[in-house]
Amino acid sequence: MEVAIGSQPVLVLSGLDTLRQALVRQGEDFMGRPDLPSFRLIANGQSLAFSPEAGDAWKARRKLAQNALKTFSIAASPTSSSSCLLEEHVSKEAAYLVTKFLQVMEEEQSFDPCRYLVVSVANVICAMCFGKRYDHNDQELLSLVNDSNEFGDVAASGNPSDFIPLLRYLPSRSMDLFKDINRRFNMFIEKIVQEHYATFNKEHIRDITDSLIGHCQERKTAGEDTNLQPSNQSIIAIVNDLFGAGFDTVTTALSWCLMYAASYPDMQKRIQAELDQTIGQERRPRLSDRGTLPYTEAFILETFRHSSFLPFTIPHRTTKATALNGYYIPKDTCVFVNQWQVNHDEKLWQDPSAFKPERFLNAAGTEINRTESDKVLTFGLGRRRCIGESIGRWEVFLFLTTLLQQLEFSLAPGEAVDLTPQYGLTMKYKKCERFQIKRRLPSNGSL
Repeated sequence: MEVAIGSQPVLVLSGLDTLRQALVRQGEDFMGRPDLPSFRLIANGQSLAFSPEAGDAWKARRKLAQNALKTFSIAASPTSSSSCLLEEHVSKEAAYLVTKFLQVMEEEQSFDPCRYLVVSVANVICAMCFGKRYDHNDQELLSLVNDSNEFGDVAASGNPSDFIPLLRYLPSRSMDLFKDINRRFNMFIEKIVQEHYATFNKEHIRDITDSLIGHCQERKTAGEDTNLQPSNQSIIAIVNDLFGAGFDTVTTALSWCLMYAASYPDMQKRIQAELDQTIGQERRPRLSDRGTLPYTEAFILETFRHSSFLPFTIPHRTTKATALNGYYIPKDTCVFVNQWQVNHDEKLWQDPSAFKPERFLNAAGTEINRTESDKVLTFGLGRRRCIGESIGRWEVFLFLTTLLQQLEFSLAPGEAVDLTPQYGLTMKYKKCERFQIKRRLPSNGSL
């Protein structure tokens, strides 16, 4: 359907077939981004995710970001028994969280796990991007990660002033905040990138930032087409994108997983029984366990579907005049992709408002039904699909299984939980300070 937001017509796409047709089969036609004033503030207008640019230089930068992300997540870990670097980073942070949760629980009797989750998840992407881990009390990191909520509120589906030009001349608290967050974010990343330049050694690539700098220098030496070469500024923008996308989505997904686990204790017990039977207590979960924990995987998929914490993708734009399902769509039309509708479509899901992980399992409950799981939309589709999708999924799996293997989550007695999502770029539930946890006693697999 078409709606008018202010002075701008916006096309809203719903329905799985329509989305696949537009974003996959006609991907080139729908891969643009609208040139919104608020988007120009992100990473100084150089953001891969938000930039209206979609030409060869953009494709080269996206490929570069993808390769760097892959290298520093699935690369073998030289120092531990983990199967890859991502597993090593997540295992360390998850082990830290177990200790931290138990300590906070003892002191406060109930608490909000999200404020600790966000720093641990940010630390995983920090380890990959910057080769360092921050203390949970580090003020610089804390202020940045906590500001990400404000960022999401403004970036959700554009700011009113993006669509009503007159508003750009009026004072706006949310826009001032948005500008300030982006300025501080850029400064934070820029400082780290400059430090990397100062200590760069091409024989010893430490992290994603080093990898991007090295690639930049190699290209210059090889004298490749300068228009396609990433500049120092675009390195900062790529790191900014990876860091920004790398923690808010995963934190939100994990916080929903814990909320559903606490709200549905029988499901939590079933995940723990599966963990006890498959892994036991002697070792921590690994990425290689994913295929052998079907119910856990189904629970995560149902969390993604039911919460639909990414209700819309970042807005798209048509790159040329095109036709979709028999309708003419002019060039430069702003397009909203409605993932929430697909995840709650009664034609696709039986009783979509119920939380039922079993819907993703085969009849025997031993395997994930891939036809069903492919219908869940979280990370977009087509050319602009999130480049960190597989890493995000792995992180959620590893954090959740490590926490549930050792801890039992519940809500304080009499606590009525409001699972209505708060609208934003990622939808979160209302702040809940009433989580309680206790350590699980080692069992003999008879849970």
